[in-house]
Amino acid sequence: MTSPLIDAEALAHLQAWQGRSETLRDDLTAAPVRGLSATLDRDDPLPEAGTRLPALWHWLYFLPHHRQSEIGEDGHAKRGGFLPPVPLPRRMWAGGRLTWEPGNPLQVGDAVERTSTIASVTHKAGRTGELVFVLVRHEVRNARGLALTEEHDIVYRAAAAPGEATPPPTPAPKDATFSRDLVPDDVLLFRYSALTFNGHRIHYDRRYVTQVEGYPGLIVHGPLIATLLVDLLRRNAPADAQLARFEFRAVRPTFDIAPFRVHGKPAEGSTDGKTFSLWGEDADGWLTMQATAVLA
Repeated sequence: MTSPLIDAEALAHLQAWQGRSETLRDDLTAAPVRGLSATLDRDDPLPEAGTRLPALWHWLYFLPHHRQSEIGEDGHAKRGGFLPPVPLPRRMWAGGRLTWEPGNPLQVGDAVERTSTIASVTHKAGRTGELVFVLVRHEVRNARGLALTEEHDIVYRAAAAPGEATPPPTPAPKDATFSRDLVPDDVLLFRYSALTFNGHRIHYDRRYVTQVEGYPGLIVHGPLIATLLVDLLRRNAPADAQLARFEFRAVRPTFDIAPFRVHGKPAEGSTDGKTFSLWGEDADGWLTMQATAVLA
């Protein structure tokens, strides 16, 4: 049995990052909104000052702008800095929980500020090796005050071992009320990476993702799938509907080697028609992401 990379001393070092905060400022300009609207194949009116920012589209802002010399092998910034220097090579966006403040929507033209805090660093040894989970809390404010609170789950995984067993997949539900078929081609992944200034090579470098990280194809961004789930709800909810809360969890990677689907339905037991179950499904029928959305 190999020795763990994260022993008690190493974990204590990583947990020294707990409580660290950083504050970034940005302007909600119109160009990224136009870009994501085109990427999602939407026919939206051109955004202008005062246009409400759709839910999750704040991920187009507060982007990391590390110098080229600060980039690591995986295309992300080298380990350390605000996030702890976890010595596990595979890094993924595992999920999150978001709450929008009523009466204070983010709008194009807003000057905004995001305060981020490392809430926790935890370690787990599972069937597929070591895992480190980093929970980051974000608070986004505009001139009118707090607009959005977000908890962001990041997972770091050990490198793939030869013959590594993968967790058994979960079949996706078959009782969707509304669905959309999607083709995750290179252009879609490139455009979303460009819009979010995401240099992570698993989304565009086929040699790297298959030969170094051991995946069968390019990985569709977790936040892109979450955005597509919310976009599906937008296409099927009343035009004036707005999100109050959204929670999502990545279950299984989605690769660009086959089409996938996003689905939704009113949540079981919901009596007010405001709570929806949303999920992603790969070409083999396995669950890839599950989410719950609550309308205001």
